[in-house]
This record gives sequence, structure tokens and C-alpha cells, in this order.
Amino acid sequence: MTLPIRLSKSSREPIYHQIEHQIKALIASGQLTTGDPLPSIRLLAKDLEISSITIRRAYQNLEYSGFIKTSQGKGTFVAEVDPDMKTTMASKAVEDAIMKAITTAKQHELSDDDILDLVRSLLTKEES
Repeated sequence: MTLPIRLSKSSREPIYHQIEHQIKALIASGQLTTGDPLPSIRLLAKDLEISSITIRRAYQNLEYSGFIKTSQGKGTFVAEVDPDMKTTMASKAVEDAIMKAITTAKQHELSDDDILDLVRSLLTKEES
């Protein structure tokens, strides 16, 4: 199984956090469901061309948070995640993306009205 994970090596966010966040997003969006197998640490490290230690840390954090579970000798699988938690995660991801966009807009000295007009324009464009 290949996961659609894209890493930004120029980002200030640690690589293992990027992996954690993207796997959580895949789970929250339903692209990964309960019981789905995840690639082995070694295979994912090879696919992403990073250290297996980095993958291990991301998997450990995900397991500690209850998003995945590892069965000795069988592999790593998506755990049962509370639907409310999935909804909260999805809302948080969208909120973070919008906040990042607002910060960028403010850095370019757009007013609140300019930002709202831009969002309305993009929503209209998306609907058509």
C-alpha cells in the first residue's frame, strides 16, 4: 500500500509531524478506515526516502494517540477512531488552513473585506 504522503523538506515542521498529520488527515477524511493496513516502517521509509527512525517516531506517536495499532508479526493497522474525533480533526485541519491563508493575506496587506471578497470569489469559482 502506498500512502499519498508529501513531505516538505524546506518546512520548519519536523518530518515526523508532517507524516503524523497527513496520516491523521487520511483517517479523518475516510481515505483510511478501521483495519486498513499501513506500510511497514521500512517500506514507508524507503518510499519517502527518509530514515526508518523518523517513521518509527511518527507511528509511535500515532499509536500513542490511538489512531493506529500494531500487532506483533502482523503489521500496523488503522485503529477504531471515534467519529466525533474525526469530525473535530477535519474541522481543525480546515481552520488551520484558513488561518494560514489569512496570515498570508495580512502579510500582503489585504483588508478583512478584501479577504472575504476573495473567499467568496473562490467559493463561487469552486461551485461552477
